[in-house]
Amino acid sequence: MTPAPPAILEARGLTRVFGAGEAAVTALDRIDLSIPRGELVVLLGPSGCGKSTLLNLVGGLDVPTSGRLICDGVDLSTADEAERTRYRCDRIGFVFQFFNLVPTLTARENVALAASLSEAPRSVDEVLHAVGLAERARHFPGELSGGEQQRVALARALVKNPPILLCDEPTGELDFETGRTVLSLLHRIHHEQGQTVLLVTHNATIGRMADRVVRLRNGRIVEDARVEDPVAPEALEW
Repeated sequence: MTPAPPAILEARGLTRVFGAGEAAVTALDRIDLSIPRGELVVLLGPSGCGKSTLLNLVGGLDVPTSGRLICDGVDLSTADEAERTRYRCDRIGFVFQFFNLVPTLTARENVALAASLSEAPRSVDEVLHAVGLAERARHFPGELSGGEQQRVALARALVKNPPILLCDEPTGELDFETGRTVLSLLHRIHHEQGQTVLLVTHNATIGRMADRVVRLRNGRIVEDARVEDPVAPEALEW
């Protein structure tokens, strides 16, 4: 039997509480999670279940209230702000629902800005070619379609050469066909380059393309299961 790859993410008793006293809201409630390096994992659940909170903790954008979280060898439960900033720059690529591109920069300049933050970035032009935007590199975000803007956002995440890619509802602002195109691109790049991908969605159908689906409800993991016979994104229908 082939041994399982080492875990790139380990969470133990991970808890995040917002507010205090009677106004306290527990967004994550003592979750345990281990994700092997190189997997594509879909975090699935309704709005308010804790999936985006978990993504923010893994991305070093927030800190746990209690528990342990180690990602790619960095203990995020004890890291200070400088350590989390370096971790975000070198180890994490973010793809958000809203593209968050700088409107006064071209597609190439948006990607180059992200590359400047990394110690070992990929070639900007090679990454733009990989996402099919070589011919649109000199266009500003306002001159690009929604799908093209999301591909710029994906290129911006990939150019840093991160071991972990975090995607928060990456198809939420796109129509069905464009969303499926973006998922196909993400799926292909994941298999070619081997990043660990955590993809947050409320759409259960997207889970069919993953290696694993982790379902959350009320801040707790209610299911953590491997996907039998995952399908290509091109075959998804919703």
